[in-house]
Amino acid sequence: MIRLKGLCKQYRMGDQTVHALRDIDLAIERNELVAFIGASGSGKSTMMSIIGCLDRPSSGEFQLNGSDVAQMDDDALARVRNREIGFIFQSFHLLPRMTALDNVAQPLVYRGIAPAARRELAARSLERVGLESRMHHRPNELSGGQRQRVAIARALVGSPALLLADEPTGNLDSATTRDILALIHEVHEAGQTVVMVTHEPDIAAQCRRVVRLQDGRIVSDTGDGGNTGNGVYAGNHPNAGNGVAGPA
Repeated sequence: MIRLKGLCKQYRMGDQTVHALRDIDLAIERNELVAFIGASGSGKSTMMSIIGCLDRPSSGEFQLNGSDVAQMDDDALARVRNREIGFIFQSFHLLPRMTALDNVAQPLVYRGIAPAARRELAARSLERVGLESRMHHRPNELSGGQRQRVAIARALVGSPALLLADEPTGNLDSATTRDILALIHEVHEAGQTVVMVTHEPDIAAQCRRVVRLQDGRIVSDTGDGGNTGNGVYAGNHPNAGNGVAGPA
């Protein structure tokens, strides 16, 4: 599903070049549940931005569902984001004046779907996350956990091939975190491919595959997704002890 080969990303900061990602080789298959973990500056957020088609690699190959994403123009990238990828953010990004139903329906506007059909699809998505009784509430009338459920429903409403979750429990208490992680697992068990970014080892450890980044490189990978190059498995890497047992 996702293929990265020799992928690099650099940023210019004044007269300096920051190497955010260095020669990344990575494969993620359909229906995997993968966590990217690392300290601040490790490259995990840059990796998420590139996989989510929010940023472009400086060099290397990136394929999503067999399409060469690295060569797409801005319009093509926008179509991929809208049709192929669902996003869950730490801060929810809900529109405050809209109801939960209208927030969930919003991505379908850009697909040209008729209003009645949008609302029906949004209602089904909210039912899927257990919020059928809160459809007509606005974000300020919902708890943090309920707002994140709305965000998950919005991410799923268009039936994306890939679900990207960027620190999805970062603003939640421990009990609500457990509920949201359980929901993400339910979504994955239903056949959804899920990639999550987190800096918390205990959150990452609940994923079937954990990819640790450090200084823009993959230093361990607990999965069997076919990595080569620096994306080796945890058991074969000199930094294998840096899996998810402790902080980055």
